Amino acid sequence: MESRAVAETLEAMEASLAALASFVGHGAGTVSSTDADPLQDEADACLDGLAELAGMEARLAALKVHFAAGYADATSAIAAPASSPQERTAQEMAVTAEVACVLTVSERSAAALLAESATLTTGLPLTLSALRSGSISWQHARVLCDETSGLEPAAAAALEAHFLGPGAPFAERGCAAGELVPGRFRAKVRGWRERHHPVSIEARHGRSVKDRRLEYVPDRDGMAWLSAYVAADVAAAVWSRATEAARALQGPAESRTLAQLRTDVAASWLLGGVAEVTPSPRAQVLVTVPVFSLLGAGAEPAILDGYGPVPPSMARRLVGDGAGSFLRVLIDPRSGAPLEIGRASYRVSKAMRQWLRLRDGRCPFPGCNNHSLDNEADHLLAWAEGGGTGVSNLGQPCRKHHRLKHTTAWRPTDAARDQPPGWISPAGRSYPSEQQDWEPSHWPDHPGLAGEAPGWEPPDWTDVLDGPATFRDTGPPLAVDPLPDWAQFTAA
Repeated sequence: MESRAVAETLEAMEASLAALASFVGHGAGTVSSTDADPLQDEADACLDGLAELAGMEARLAALKVHFAAGYADATSAIAAPASSPQERTAQEMAVTAEVACVLTVSERSAAALLAESATLTTGLPLTLSALRSGSISWQHARVLCDETSGLEPAAAAALEAHFLGPGAPFAERGCAAGELVPGRFRAKVRGWRERHHPVSIEARHGRSVKDRRLEYVPDRDGMAWLSAYVAADVAAAVWSRATEAARALQGPAESRTLAQLRTDVAASWLLGGVAEVTPSPRAQVLVTVPVFSLLGAGAEPAILDGYGPVPPSMARRLVGDGAGSFLRVLIDPRSGAPLEIGRASYRVSKAMRQWLRLRDGRCPFPGCNNHSLDNEADHLLAWAEGGGTGVSNLGQPCRKHHRLKHTTAWRPTDAARDQPPGWISPAGRSYPSEQQDWEPSHWPDHPGLAGEAPGWEPPDWTDVLDGPATFRDTGPPLAVDPLPDWAQFTAA
């Protein structure tokens, strides 16, 4: 079976080489260039060649995995059984050193390759198959190796099937795994892992919070790194507040960039106190909380905007304490989609902007990781051309990609209430949008407060965000809060 898979991979690479040869022949000024526009012909051929090379690189990585794992298995079978742990370690060091010398890499890199090869060949068959087919890259495969580390085989298989198995329940939505840049893919995989980890996020957070620390690392050119390992809500609040303070200092006479201002603000706080910095607007970080977790009847993680899953106790504390920098968002237990936005504002224009932050999470341009707070609401179909003001006609690109839309031929595709817009490039290629991995809640046996067992089903909450609004129309208020007494519940 393994030999046949390798043979099929080699055949696919031969076909890719033939395709690359044909793409090279489509350059401008060549005899095979028959289009009316030879330069466009060359541009298209170069893009097709890059796509073909990406697939070849993935298949080459799969072959490297095959040979690395095969060498490790063969040397293990040849060697005499180790008589002690020290002898076993020595044998592994010898194998690692051999692979490092053959590939001209460090022994640390060789050890990582051998470990990842063993994981892929023994525990992640769908990932290895996708790598062989060229549908995911080596970076994507490494993400799955990292994020399944420490999981039981059944849990690792479930995670892998969610992103790569076609028939998995609640299969990953939006972009296929290979269409997400590795950094965004890691964020989605980590989010799913946190929600489905066999050990509750409360227990894991309780252990990890004991390791909080401040680190100092000298660097070149008279610089150094100062980093803090703290709870996610603390980090998000500090980052959001420093960003808003930095924005408050921006102006025509200010030459420092936002990144420089943010750093100077944080340093000023640490060295001299908050009072020395210009007062800033109150920041708002979205906290998306499953209804039952908010009531203490469930243990599902909440979602902290810009970070990912956090323990429900953290979300309950943020909401119950009335933390001014955090905005509560409830989610529908039936679908996992956002249900309603906190009652701080009744103007739909503000609600739409917050809903866009929920729907997209970040700039919707492929691979962009710009946080939602830094993005700008924008009509997909311009208002002057008849576009309405509803979430289905709104996006929130970052400033860079907002400018890209208005100054180049890049254009967004249609959006929906729960789906951000994709993009079409000047070459006419479509790139789908990344979507949030919402899931239905796990319904507790007896939802409600202690001593109550109402056995209720959630009502059909109406949606008021997706309709059009005129230029001066503030629109209807937000949907009726399904849990009007939530503050009393959390206080209890």
